This record gives sequence, structure tokens and C-alpha cells, in this order.
Amino acid sequence: MEIQFDNHDERIRYFELLLERDLDKLCHFPLPEGYRYVFFQPGDRDEWIDIEMSAKEFTTYEQGLESWNRYYGDKEDELIKRMVFIEDAKGRKAATATAFYDISGKDQSGDGWLHWVAVRREYQGRGLAKPLITHVLEIMRDLGYTHAKIPTQTTTWLACRVYLDLGFRPIPGNAARNRDGWRIVKTLTNHGALSEFEPVAAEEIIEDLKKRDPGEKR
Repeated sequence: MEIQFDNHDERIRYFELLLERDLDKLCHFPLPEGYRYVFFQPGDRDEWIDIEMSAKEFTTYEQGLESWNRYYGDKEDELIKRMVFIEDAKGRKAATATAFYDISGKDQSGDGWLHWVAVRREYQGRGLAKPLITHVLEIMRDLGYTHAKIPTQTTTWLACRVYLDLGFRPIPGNAARNRDGWRIVKTLTNHGALSEFEPVAAEEIIEDLKKRDPGEKR
């Protein structure tokens, strides 16, 4: 029987993936009617956490708060021109993404980094992801960046497909280190941009939870 995978599925073997693309010749995808973009305003932190929890990036508020503090806790003044939300006609925030940079300091390239792309669970499938991503990439370009990177993982394989659709490609070093991860994405998406990767067998996709350290963070 064929296994059905969720768009954020912890059963999938975990590999960190990194993609990149230049910021010229960006495609534009209009928002569906009834939605609008707004920038971050002070007090939006918990909305961001709620969206990320709904998209299954976090399982608890505390995890979300920890990530917020690590990425943005001392940088909120920058978010008013970098963090974007999509609001519906009633003003509810439905999705978010941020035009940022590598907070670790390891990437010395000066490239922009697309952070924490997420669509609230009940708004998924409404055509919000591609407009959001391309809009934030346009903001990144307007901030002076010429090249963008985005970190993701095999467990969010459907997001990988969206990034590939939008012209992102695996960074060569990451593709070499995590080749099995890209082979999993190839198997799940059959994306033409991954023609150099051979698919894996079905049993190679599933994480063996019994072998995982109970204290391991994902």
C-alpha cells in the first residue's frame, strides 16, 4: 500500500537541506482576492509563534518562544521592514516569512536568507505560499541582496517542491553532504530540477524512531 505523507511529516528521515538562487528575474504571483501583506509590528511575536505552531514547526509555545528569542529577540527593530504577514479580509494573520540573513555568522557571503516560511494550517492549499515567498524575495532584493538562500529539511518536503518551482536549487556542498536527503525529496516530488538524484526505495524514506535518541531535538 502506498504511504501518504503529510506536508510536514516527522516520519520522514531527517536531513538538513539548503537551497539558493539569484534574485534577478523573479516571478510575481499575485495574492488571491481578500488577502493583503502587512509588515511586522511590535506585539506580533505571539501571532508568529501561533502560525508556526499551526504549520507544525513547533509543538509548544515554549519551543516557539525559544526560537523567536534565538533568531529575533534582540532584532525586533529590523523586523518592521523584513518580516511579512499575510492577513485575510478579517485581519487574521494567515502566513509569514522573513527576508533576513544568517544569524550564526558562519555565512560570510553577504547573501540574504529566507526565514521561517509558514502558512497557517487551515489556510494551506489556498495559493498563498508562492505569492508570499516571491513578495519577500522582492523585499530582500530591495534591501540590496543579490542572492538568496533558504534552509529547510526533508520533513517539509512539500515546501522543498515549492522552492524548486520558484527557481531555488540545492547548494552543491549541501547536495554532496546530504545526498540521501535530496534523493528522498526526489522520490516524494519527482521534481525535474532534481534529475541528478536517484530515487530511494520506499522503506528508505521512513525514519526508524526506535533508533532515535529520546533526547534528540528535531
